[in-house]
Amino acid sequence: MKVTTIPFMAMRKVIAAFSLVLILVSIGSLATKGLQFGLDFTGGTLIEVFYEEAPQLEDIRTLLGENGYDDVVVQNFGSPTDIVVRMANAYTPTLGDEVLSTLRNNGEVDVTLQRSEFVGAQVGEELREQGGMGMLLALLIVMGYVAVRFQFKFSVASVAALTHDVIITLGFFSLFDVEFDLTVLAALLAVVGYSLNDTIVVCDRIRENFRIMRDTTPYDLINESINQTLGRTLITSLTTLFVLLVLFFAGGEAIYSFSMALIVGIVIGTYSSIFVAANLLLALDIKREDLVPAPKEEIEDELP
Repeated sequence: MKVTTIPFMAMRKVIAAFSLVLILVSIGSLATKGLQFGLDFTGGTLIEVFYEEAPQLEDIRTLLGENGYDDVVVQNFGSPTDIVVRMANAYTPTLGDEVLSTLRNNGEVDVTLQRSEFVGAQVGEELREQGGMGMLLALLIVMGYVAVRFQFKFSVASVAALTHDVIITLGFFSLFDVEFDLTVLAALLAVVGYSLNDTIVVCDRIRENFRIMRDTTPYDLINESINQTLGRTLITSLTTLFVLLVLFFAGGEAIYSFSMALIVGIVIGTYSSIFVAANLLLALDIKREDLVPAPKEEIEDELP
């Protein structure tokens, strides 16, 4: 594959400003609007029903709304005839039977109750806290690994790039009011792993080039390293995106948020692997001496 000669680092100031704007918008949205937490985090009731004939989801939403059930989420679950109804902050011992009676519409529709489960608000709060701690722990472990595997400046740049990806992905969900549930949290952890993999590939090439390109400035060396890994990065990202787009458009509402989080995260992660991590390395003044130990000076024996 032919190596490109794109001057990525010539755009570093524009890229830094663009990333800063994205982060500020994301933090602003998270601070003012917050996240639209799903049933997993807020608590509520999940009711699964089975229809003999596949219904229209909008008809179910309308029917439930007309009967006083507000703030409900209706999704397919595995097949067009399996439906999940999520009701936030709602629970009575007979709620499943009441909803079933409503969905039957005076016996006009053949529908069967499969299960009715309640998630308490306290459990939801614990899941939210544990999810946040899990994300923080993952970033700390990554920082330690990269510091040992490469060098401390690489560690700082990699974790900063991962934090950049997580904040922007969360900001996207906040800005566009997309429901945030446990599947999205799982997608975020997957994005951390994916983005780290891409970043490690670039960092490894930079480290190797520092050892063999002795007369090249860090600016030109990093630019060359990104161009050398660009083909691999783009091919990996595009093939992954193709699969995720199929899941997004054909996977149904049950994995809608999950696939969306992965799509946004992989796009941002690929961008940060190419631009953000390398840009931060230059800002941290990475140089050959950080990676290649200086040769030991030979001490001549003094003549008596």
